[in-house]
Amino acid sequence: MGIEIERKFLLVGEAWKKLAQGVRYRQGYLSTSKESTVRVRTIENTGYLTVKGKSTGATRSEFEYEIPVEDANAMLDQLCAKPLIEKNRYKIDYQGFTWEVDEFFGENQGLVVAEVELESEDQFYAKPEWVGAEVTQDQRYFNSNLARNPYCSWE
Repeated sequence: MGIEIERKFLLVGEAWKKLAQGVRYRQGYLSTSKESTVRVRTIENTGYLTVKGKSTGATRSEFEYEIPVEDANAMLDQLCAKPLIEKNRYKIDYQGFTWEVDEFFGENQGLVVAEVELESEDQFYAKPEWVGAEVTQDQRYFNSNLARNPYCSWE
């Protein structure tokens, strides 16, 4: 079984933009519940199907499988709830960790978050100066929730 341990943060400033090139992601959800989500995603010309379990702290089960990009695009266009999540992802190495910065577009335009994956919830990591407040436990920032309640609708 795959396990994901991830911490999520808001960003401070735009210094991170100089550190990496963004890669376009497009993703949608076939199913979302408190117990699990089923996500379809394309990263450039590759498709993925991902099943994630319920979050406990910063940990949850995760199973991801590569699928034909044509199938992924058909599911995104025909089966996934709208709006889709559209974003550029920037992977930035910092003191032994890879930080993934997501810059959102579409109905989530203006939202930028950074995530770092860990081996344990209490693992030490250094935060870059452009990383701000932690939002790991704030479910509004879960991509599956951004598809149902986009950033543009927040007050």
